[in-house]
Amino acid sequence: MHSNEIRYFLAVANTGSLSAASKQLFVAVSAISRQIQQLETRIGATLFERHARGMVLNDAGQILENHVRKSMMDMDFAIAEIQGLKAVRRTVIRMACTDGPAYSLLPQMFARFRAINPGVMFYLNVGTALQVSEMIRSGDCDLALQFSLTPERGVEVLASHPATVRLAMLSHHPLVIQEVSLGDLRAYPLALNEPSSTIGQLFDLSCRMNGIFLEPALSCNRFSTLYDFMLNTPGAIVACSHFSVMFNARADGLVMKSINIEQLSHRTLQLQTQAGRHRSAALSQFIDFSCELLAREAAAFERDFNL
Repeated sequence: MHSNEIRYFLAVANTGSLSAASKQLFVAVSAISRQIQQLETRIGATLFERHARGMVLNDAGQILENHVRKSMMDMDFAIAEIQGLKAVRRTVIRMACTDGPAYSLLPQMFARFRAINPGVMFYLNVGTALQVSEMIRSGDCDLALQFSLTPERGVEVLASHPATVRLAMLSHHPLVIQEVSLGDLRAYPLALNEPSSTIGQLFDLSCRMNGIFLEPALSCNRFSTLYDFMLNTPGAIVACSHFSVMFNARADGLVMKSINIEQLSHRTLQLQTQAGRHRSAALSQFIDFSCELLAREAAAFERDFNL
């Protein structure tokens, strides 16, 4: 189709009349009318309902407008991506996450990616699982990293890793030398995320199914607080995924212990984006980088800590 036909068609669709489109384009009404008629002839269908007060798109016109605007948007994205190949350093990536990944995992990922692309900036919003899911569905962030129990609607999962709930403790803890059951935890200060978190839900379910009551010494919605409590409290244990301590465990001399309860494995760490969302060059690079880093570091951690 001729570019003038499409340009005039969109002008009439936007303004609602030939005269208004004429003023907008500085083109005679007759010329615009002629191009619209040619376009309708070429398509084989009328595109507007013509009224005394103006012109309104009919069903065929709305279909054409949607496709034309999508094509124009795709062209804009293509140009932006081509330009982005040269301008990755000036890109802001907006992320959302639940509290666990915010403690150490994401800061490490950001730092390592910026070592390669030092001009890329990150904006991180930390929220609850419900808040993060809503941010990714509404397009308020480019990516989300969160622990998930169930599939999310309107969300594309770019990477998913098992995130079994385990126990982190210092290497001299008495439980290091034995298999651990839920009942064993009664004798030690337990640091546990708030009940509404995925860990809180799984722990509560496991305790109820096994007839065990556990009262945490510290319950908090900030993993950094739970982690510092464990490091500084004799005999303390923190319940977490290995992803939350992946870059701290070796330096802090931690041991990770599992509890042989199926419910504690019903969780994954997911890298998510809005379904159908366009990705800039920088975002695509960061997604590839993140997927590779998560897979590599998780495999190394599981090997080194015999998980």
